Amino acid sequence: MDVRKLGEILSDMYNRAPHGRQVTMIHLFGIKYADVILTNHLSIKEIVGFSGINPSYAKEVNKGINLSEFVIPKE
Repeated sequence: MDVRKLGEILSDMYNRAPHGRQVTMIHLFGIKYADVILTNHLSIKEIVGFSGINPSYAKEVNKGINLSEFVIPKE
């Protein structure tokens, strides 16, 4: 998976989030895709850039990645 595809996924998760839950979905994205991002040394800034959301949300993706060590998402 590359940064473009991850950007599309992030955009979709953000745009489909219930009102008021957009940042939560960004964190969930970081949790779900942490292994892919870290293993492949992908740039969070590039992923967020391809998603089209505000670049400042890169910090929120990083928070999700950090949380991935401690939580398992419900499916």
